[in-house]
Amino acid sequence: MEFWDIYDQFYTKVRKFILALVKDEWVADDLIQETFLRVQQKSKSLRDPSKLSSWIFRIAYNLCQDHFRQSKKSAKEESIDQDEREDLNEAFIQKELGIQKKLEQRQMGECVQNQILLLPKSLQEVIIFSDIMEFSQQEMAEILGITVDNVKVRLHRARRKLGTILEEKCTFERDERNVLVCEPKRG
Repeated sequence: MEFWDIYDQFYTKVRKFILALVKDEWVADDLIQETFLRVQQKSKSLRDPSKLSSWIFRIAYNLCQDHFRQSKKSAKEESIDQDEREDLNEAFIQKELGIQKKLEQRQMGECVQNQILLLPKSLQEVIIFSDIMEFSQQEMAEILGITVDNVKVRLHRARRKLGTILEEKCTFERDERNVLVCEPKRG
């Protein structure tokens, strides 16, 4: 398959995938570009063309992980006081809500999304991959570099832990349109 055919076929999915992980459109654009650059450079090294999809998403996933590691390093090197950190967090939350509203609100309510952030990173990833990206368990295993059984275990743990968090921190009601709405508990 030619590079531009691959690009056309996978661009939208890779963009959605990376945005779901990094939650920053500018960073995502850089990571998407780097992903397809690597796909173009290393396409000859793909031995099994039937695994093209998981290979591309593995590249994207690894680049996101590199980004997170680099961000942690940078955060340690910079000294941002707590007020600035809270302002940045609020700005990121607002930006995330604006940019990803269409993507994520179709899948789950804002309250549920916020509760997902309380899960450990490895559990967040499987929820995002499964419920937002709609990857199969086999695809998730290939992207994460773990077994399908491990994916099943993580997914089960993630859903169970998310259920506990939701019961503890949220209330569910139907709005005027008879749509189920999740709201944080006031307390």
